[in-house]
Amino acid sequence: MKFVFVNAVLLLANAHAFTCSGRFGVSSVALHSTVTEKTDVATETATPRTKEKRKVLTEPNLWEYNFGLQDPKIPLPHGLVQDVSPPEKFQVTEEQIRTLEEDGVVLLKGVFDEEWVDYMRKATTFQTENPHFWAFAGTASKLYDYIQRNVWQTNRAFANFYYHSAIGDVLRQCGRTDEIRVSTDLLMVNPNKGFKWHQDNQNGPITTDEGIRFWITMDETPKDYGAPVYLKRSHFNTAVDPEAVFVDINQEGLEEYRDQQLEFRTMPGDMLIWHPRTIHKIDGPEDGIWESYRRVLGGTVAKGGTLYHDKRGTGGVLSDLGKHGLVDGDKLDSPFFPIIYPRPNKHEIAERDAGRVGRNFNDIVSKVGGMITSTSTKKFASFFAVMGSRSK
Repeated sequence: MKFVFVNAVLLLANAHAFTCSGRFGVSSVALHSTVTEKTDVATETATPRTKEKRKVLTEPNLWEYNFGLQDPKIPLPHGLVQDVSPPEKFQVTEEQIRTLEEDGVVLLKGVFDEEWVDYMRKATTFQTENPHFWAFAGTASKLYDYIQRNVWQTNRAFANFYYHSAIGDVLRQCGRTDEIRVSTDLLMVNPNKGFKWHQDNQNGPITTDEGIRFWITMDETPKDYGAPVYLKRSHFNTAVDPEAVFVDINQEGLEEYRDQQLEFRTMPGDMLIWHPRTIHKIDGPEDGIWESYRRVLGGTVAKGGTLYHDKRGTGGVLSDLGKHGLVDGDKLDSPFFPIIYPRPNKHEIAERDAGRVGRNFNDIVSKVGGMITSTSTKKFASFFAVMGSRSK
């Protein structure tokens, strides 16, 4: 029974609506991205295939999982020096910021150049070839070919990405804030089954208005599936419970949003940024078999002035399973939620590198145990409606 409970906890801690022997091929970076208004026109029928389809990435064997810190030692792009060079910058226009605020989502094209894309692909290759134990339950659940929450905590290459790339500068402009901290992140490779319409509640211990969601893509979106679709301006809706995950877009109160669908066919180096309450979905291939890669680093950052919110008793606690010592109402100031803008904090980096930042089993039991109530179970039920469900 204990083994079953532990695995259930691990599954919940890793699963999210939007997170090995295979090898990644590094292709050239595509130069164009598209944003389209969705209509009810039937999609083009693919030419029947005669050969057997095979996944590009296979599930790791149990004995292949690793524990503790990992460091691929990948050189940073542009001659940047680890823990020395300041973070890079990228200019976001006022029009793009207003689009995010008004539509609830914005696509920023080409934020990361070919060198950064190559760096992230190499970091992802290392991670899938050296899978971490914290990816076990999510990957074994078949939700993704590989999915790992808070990968920055265990993989130094992804930590370096936050410390030195322009991600912090981009998100502070989008949030009109003077500080950005990582609340939680996910490395996601190929969402096998896709996910129905949903909103994000795995944002860490913060409110939706304190957070900004992001996606950084490393691959071209396939033509017939895999493109995220958002309901324009749906972050303004008052019909959906903020703690809900699965959303029935035909429910009362969503009439003005359900027909305003924005589809984004992202390309390598693009960033998708959205409000945590913006309703969205993603469709996987019909048979769940990806013959190409859809590698994404995504997550939620916290704006300056954010407070810590203890989410025991709700599904939101699953992205806050570290023993950081913060209590409800404290300022979100901890190595578990590292500052990346205006620049990283040396003490927080040292705590991470010493292995003192990560998940704690006792804290997992304490926090997840708070969900075992009739009220929280009802609130959490929509999370399971998303897990393993194919987008429709």
